Amino acid sequence: MKKVSGSMKLELAQYREMAAFAQFGSDLDASTQQLLNRGSKLTELLKQKQYSPMTVAEQVISVFCGVKVIWMILI
Repeated sequence: MKKVSGSMKLELAQYREMAAFAQFGSDLDASTQQLLNRGSKLTELLKQKQYSPMTVAEQVISVFCGVKVIWMILI
């Protein structure tokens, strides 16, 4: 799982920081907007239904697809 997640923790930290900053400013450049979009999608990817957790294999596959941006192509 650690190998697969790679930079996801850093990306989510950057997303949270930018999301807090974006609340105060409306003029966002393209790279900031892209970071916010990717961060919100990664956050949604990590959500699980209550009382119905994903198996470890499902988690690894989801995180791998999220990190490698495979799922963005499918959306």
